[in-house]
Amino acid sequence: MPTHPSHHDPDDATTTRTRLPEGESAALAAGRRPVRTSRTMVTVVGVVVLLIAALAFATRGSSGGGTGNGSDGAKGGGQAAPTAPTGVRPVSGNTSGIATGFPKTQQGAQSAAANYAVALGGDGMFKTNTRHAVVDAVYTADAAAKLKPTQDQAYSKDFLSKLGLDANGNPPSGMTFISRTIPVGTKVEQYGTDTATVSVWYTGLIGMAGNSSTDPVHTDWMTWTFNLVWTGSDWKVASDSQKNGPAPVPGDDTAATAADIAKAVSQYGGFTYAR
Repeated sequence: MPTHPSHHDPDDATTTRTRLPEGESAALAAGRRPVRTSRTMVTVVGVVVLLIAALAFATRGSSGGGTGNGSDGAKGGGQAAPTAPTGVRPVSGNTSGIATGFPKTQQGAQSAAANYAVALGGDGMFKTNTRHAVVDAVYTADAAAKLKPTQDQAYSKDFLSKLGLDANGNPPSGMTFISRTIPVGTKVEQYGTDTATVSVWYTGLIGMAGNSSTDPVHTDWMTWTFNLVWTGSDWKVASDSQKNGPAPVPGDDTAATAADIAKAVSQYGGFTYAR
């Protein structure tokens, strides 16, 4: 399965991605007739919806959203569930188009890791100049200096050719190369005074969209773990590693045409992520 060369610890370039076996779909309730909804049931559902809305209104503002002042949750209030986003807004700074200036908090570390995963999983990594800019923006100076020569070898002409790209990382005329990382969630594995280890669970898109493509755009599921250090003004990556999954059971969605995928990628921009 074509993918990025590993972006893990600069001293270890052995990590690869492999595609997991597709799981079996959940059993369908075949043959069952849809249950008719009675007027009484509609009334009950309406009452439940109103109660939920009332509870949400009464409890809003007491959730554990961060304040951006070093606190990662209001004491005494209900902490946000692991799958729920919190209230810290995205940062305003950027370097080489990558969000920077994250606060020195657990939420700041999570936001940094999510944004760095997006940058390192983007199509800019397949071109030397933009790849170097991304690495310099994301990693510590020492880690970047070690990583760039290794990556330059990994993103070789032969590797790019297998993806359908030329030596400069460009797709053929009329084709669209796609590489995107979409974070699903983040988790703090460790947090210290000047260090943090954050895992980013994500799904990715990679492949070539075009009528003659031999590698159509497909998805993968990975967990990317970043060892971050505080540099005095921002979180930077000292080392990182990846592992497969967890991957959900594939759905029954009908695959889009290459033209539809290429159009979607050109019309839908990426995000600046904040925890």
